[in-house]
Amino acid sequence: MFARVPFRQPDSASPLLAGPFRPLFNHSATKTVISNHFADLSRIYDDDVNLCLIERPLPAAIEQFVYQALHDAGSVEISQPVDPLHFDFGKLWPQAAQLNGYQDWLEDIEMLITAFCELFERREAGLRLRTLDKAMCPRFHVDRVPARMICSYGGIGTEWLPEYALNRRKLGMGGCGQPDAESGLIADPTAIRQMPAYAVGLMKGENWEGNEGHGLVHRSPQPTAVQPRRLLLTLDML
Repeated sequence: MFARVPFRQPDSASPLLAGPFRPLFNHSATKTVISNHFADLSRIYDDDVNLCLIERPLPAAIEQFVYQALHDAGSVEISQPVDPLHFDFGKLWPQAAQLNGYQDWLEDIEMLITAFCELFERREAGLRLRTLDKAMCPRFHVDRVPARMICSYGGIGTEWLPEYALNRRKLGMGGCGQPDAESGLIADPTAIRQMPAYAVGLMKGENWEGNEGHGLVHRSPQPTAVQPRRLLLTLDML
């Protein structure tokens, strides 16, 4: 578990995060920023925002690489601190290094880690990169971290619930062991959202100071016959 730390808005905007802000969508007590401008990641500093979702067009080179890697390059499972200025990104998935698009994919991961570190004024980020053929966290939950960035490069994206569509009292032990669909946690099943492939989700957890009781409620999706595997990247504060 990460220690709780205070956060402040960086004094100056990074070039990676430069650009106009987009509108907010207000759903009850918390807001979600849905945008196609990378600069909007910095709206995570707004007190009532618990998710910034940046939708990006999936480059053909990376799409082709991920498709081939999930079929031909075996599995990958990495969990380690990464300093984007000194890390050898070629070590991330060497079994896939010969596939077309590998370098494009590495450059995108490097960009995300750099942006994450600049946004939170960190030297390192806690990187987790893994292939998955089952739901890692199949029940809706909140993370006991300050903030987490997530990107599904391939397969089905992470699911989340807007505030108006859930009953937080039914999270965890409050569900009395019942499935989410029966516990009363999901107030509106039609409101379950899914992060698109290649989108960047930056979500607040319970350990962001002042956000207790408002961490983003989310879960891992169930694989399908059409999309049986995922390639998932997450970044945490260190």
